[in-house]
Amino acid sequence: MNRNNTLRPVAAFLCLFSGAALAAGTIDEIVVTADFRERTASEVPASITVLDAREIEERSVQHFEELISTIPNFNWSGDGHRARYFQMRGAGELEQYQGAPNPSVGFLIDDIDFSGIGTVATLFDMQSVEVLRGPQGTRYGANALAGLIYMRSAEPTAEFNGRVELQAGDDGMLAGGFAVGGGLNTDDSVMGRLSAQYHESDGFRENTYLNRDDTNGREETTVRGRLKWFGGDAWTFNVAGLFVDIDDGYDAFAIDNSLTMLSDKPGKDAQQSTGASFRADFEGDLALTSITSFASSDIEFSYDADWGNDDAWAPVLYDYISVSDRDRETLSQEFRLLADNWLVGVYALRLEDDISTLNQGEYYDPGYDFADSLDDLFISDYTATNIAAFGQVDHDLGDITRLTAGLRFERRTTDYSDSAGLDTGPSDNLWGGEIAFSFDHSEAVTSFVSLSKGYKANGFNLGLAVPDEYRTFDSETLYNLEGGIKTILLDRSLQLNASVFISRHDDKQVRTSFQLNPGDPTSFGFVTINVEEAETLGLEADIRWLPVDNWMLYATLGLLDTEFTKVSAPSLDNLDGRSQAHAPEYTIAFGGSYEHPRGFFARLDVSARDAFYFDVAHDERSQSYELVNARVGYRADSWSTTLWARNLFDENYAVRGFYFGNEPPDFPNALYTRAGDPRQVGVTFSKEF
Repeated sequence: MNRNNTLRPVAAFLCLFSGAALAAGTIDEIVVTADFRERTASEVPASITVLDAREIEERSVQHFEELISTIPNFNWSGDGHRARYFQMRGAGELEQYQGAPNPSVGFLIDDIDFSGIGTVATLFDMQSVEVLRGPQGTRYGANALAGLIYMRSAEPTAEFNGRVELQAGDDGMLAGGFAVGGGLNTDDSVMGRLSAQYHESDGFRENTYLNRDDTNGREETTVRGRLKWFGGDAWTFNVAGLFVDIDDGYDAFAIDNSLTMLSDKPGKDAQQSTGASFRADFEGDLALTSITSFASSDIEFSYDADWGNDDAWAPVLYDYISVSDRDRETLSQEFRLLADNWLVGVYALRLEDDISTLNQGEYYDPGYDFADSLDDLFISDYTATNIAAFGQVDHDLGDITRLTAGLRFERRTTDYSDSAGLDTGPSDNLWGGEIAFSFDHSEAVTSFVSLSKGYKANGFNLGLAVPDEYRTFDSETLYNLEGGIKTILLDRSLQLNASVFISRHDDKQVRTSFQLNPGDPTSFGFVTINVEEAETLGLEADIRWLPVDNWMLYATLGLLDTEFTKVSAPSLDNLDGRSQAHAPEYTIAFGGSYEHPRGFFARLDVSARDAFYFDVAHDERSQSYELVNARVGYRADSWSTTLWARNLFDENYAVRGFYFGNEPPDFPNALYTRAGDPRQVGVTFSKEF
């Protein structure tokens, strides 16, 4: 594809800004809710991206993975159908975990913990998405070594309101949703909101063997409910509940790395989750917050392991499948006691994670008269309990300088057993925290410098083929030194945030794979190994400008230099001096929008991502790529119609890559990639009341 042709309409679109009116708009203050206290983004000494309801609606169609391209130094692994595993600043999981869930990136929806299972991140009726980059050692502990994603659904209000939304597009896409809410009693002390949405599409693949175009299809249902009530002058109560049923197919890999599938037994990437949270806030001389949450998830991850069929592999018989069923339940409780300039709290999390994996297959090569078969069932039970105590102090050191210091101590105990005879229960004592200085240079300019420590618990590896020296691995520590500036200038029409950071991982946990039997694609072994040291240097910046009324321009930039600096494990020799996986050296996004006073509107979003290593198990890399999304439409007082296009120029790009042998009879090693979504065009109708 000619990139000059791609960028030509972008340049033309941006040139239109020079002919707009003369009066500039103003930028609203952004409030961060993922921290201990609700604070404006300029008051939080950290690198943060906050997307409000308007941004979410204009940048996406259905799922959080569609927002990722606009977040600096953020990536995701296309190991499943939907984005489930995330990487911030090069740190994060890449594939389906086995045994002990141990995520690096925290993921919460309305205070309900879905860390490591982010498939449920649909976006209909979502009020905000907050991304906190860097270790959250004080606030969230072991599950947020690299950062935190906090999604908040639309909050109920006293005024009755609602919306209906219908969507249709190519790839067989149909979607419909509604939301309604308002006061539930005469004095508006009790408010509620209910929303529901259904989305389906074919999944951008054609299975020519089965003569189907929906083997990778999407079928996603989301129901959310919120209640809020005021108990007198001091108490506020919030209840959130959700039911999400992601029933997606999984037929995403082809031998020729195309969108044409040959599998005879396509799989599924399905997750059905039910969750609820209850939050009570008391406001007095001392404030008290209690947060209780519960979640139950039933997850199926299955795939045609040979990616083919009898005709494709003839005269060799080569037929393998893998089916995993996971049941996960979490129950958490947090209490906080807050004063004006300090807080203390305790936290407890109980996690139960049970999995059963069935691998079946058979192989026969008539040329060598060699036959093999597989029928293996693996069952495991895992329970973890995390108990933590934390505290934070905020202190003014003068008229313009503030000190923030936090500390968290966490005790994690586990209990694990499986059908292979492994019975273990490692425990760990962990601590992290931060110290930060903020400087208010003026009402419009704030800067900060911080030193933080994050941590990730120890664990163990599964499988009979795991060497004894790699049966267990140690906890990981991340030290992060960061400085930044946050400004809002030109009569609140220009906002600029920027930060630079340097971080060091000690005993960094990396997950690598190996194939036990070249003729068995289900025989992959996975092992987590500690790398002594890894370093990361980076920059993150975002700018938002309202140059004139009805116009908005934005840009985001992430620069990343990651390196494994000390590697002693012989099996990881290839990593010494190499960059980390899924850590592109640059992530760029820019664009703008225009709204005509008579209701017509347009928006253009462009993103670019550098090449990155697919994994630590090999040195294969992706290609750099650029994506263009566009919208045009008309908005009246209570309704709107939008024509949209994602990946407008049909860029071919990869979101995951494996390097192994999967083609009989010789099974030469080759790079197999999973492509991102191609161009999709659709229309959205929305009605508010």
